[in-house]
Amino acid sequence: MIPKNLQGIFWSKKISNLSFTRDKNYIIHQVLMYGSFKDISWLFKTYPMIVIKKEFTKNPVKIYSKPVFNFVKKFILGLEAKKLEEKDYVKTLLRSS
Repeated sequence: MIPKNLQGIFWSKKISNLSFTRDKNYIIHQVLMYGSFKDISWLFKTYPMIVIKKEFTKNPVKIYSKPVFNFVKKFILGLEAKKLEEKDYVKTLLRSS
């Protein structure tokens, strides 16, 4: 069961409709981007680290800010030596002139 207090992280879906298997990519990326350290701790208890790293590296989602992407990559997942394309993760905001 996904704790109800995480509903804010999963704003585009009802947590009662989420599947740990079918929606693992969504769950992992949403928690890594928007979750607190407590939420990330829950994520590590829910999925093995190898699964989290695989989803992060093999199925990128373009939702991260640059600082969060770097923090998650280097410090949360320990992937500082892994070459990952920042453009696949970092969302950019268009600026009007």
